[in-house]
Amino acid sequence: MSEAFTGQLKNCICCPRNCGINRFEGKLAVCRVGAEILISHIGLHFGEEPPISGTKGSGTIFFAGCNLRCVFCQNYQISQEFQQTHTRTLNVDELVGEMLRLQAAGAHNINFVSPSHMIFQMADAILAAREKGLTIPVVYNTNGYDSVEALRQIRGLVDIYLPDIKYMDNALGKRYSAVLDYAEIIPGVLREMLDQVGHLKVNDDGIARRGLLVRHLVLPGGLENTRSCLRFLAGLSPDITLSLMSQYSPQHKAGKYPEINRTLTAAEYDEITEYALDLGLENAFVQEMESQTQCLPDFAQDSPFNFA
Repeated sequence: MSEAFTGQLKNCICCPRNCGINRFEGKLAVCRVGAEILISHIGLHFGEEPPISGTKGSGTIFFAGCNLRCVFCQNYQISQEFQQTHTRTLNVDELVGEMLRLQAAGAHNINFVSPSHMIFQMADAILAAREKGLTIPVVYNTNGYDSVEALRQIRGLVDIYLPDIKYMDNALGKRYSAVLDYAEIIPGVLREMLDQVGHLKVNDDGIARRGLLVRHLVLPGGLENTRSCLRFLAGLSPDITLSLMSQYSPQHKAGKYPEINRTLTAAEYDEITEYALDLGLENAFVQEMESQTQCLPDFAQDSPFNFA
């Protein structure tokens, strides 16, 4: 394994938790992943936003593990219970091979999903892949709980940032994602991403080539948090590209939290889409309410998604 970036895992501060452990010695913290590249799924994905999936699919590479503990995570099989599901360990050369295979299959981009805790392994793979002929854009598809310093270190390696903005309320972050300071971290993360790649730019076919696309999942009963998130985005730039998601359904441990143990109503979603427009956030993607069931993956299957 190249240590251009991954050598820093000897004292890991790749995400805001700043655990400081030596992942090369097999020590594990919140993400429960050592220095290895642990992969849960690789394949073409047709269920991302239109500029990302396009017509040929996004070349998704799902890392196992996560630095958050979202009780409603629809990917919980690979983010939190990955020891019980199929995963495989790759070295940098093997990951590069998968990236080039996705490019040869026609993928519009290489889409790293949940990279916050794997950012340095990912960076080494990108460098090696570009030396071997990778030319399509690289997408950094993240929960938003990222280290600004780590993002600065990989400047120039990512073409498209695809972060969540989950909370602007730390109490909600603590209750639902086991994180104390999400609302303090996310503003700096989004400012850094926007500074690196600018607003989303697409080619003549509507396929993203570079820029920032921010996602927000509207939680049932959580409209005030959503309004706070949208106000921040409008203040950052009203020209920002937003994906306003209605797809929430009570997965994983959400049944233990009565206030979110239901799907979003059409009235709630309509209220929020109108609020976004009132703030001037006109570059927004919206979802059909049917996405609450259509978007659910099953990573126990070889083909987890039913979008194709």
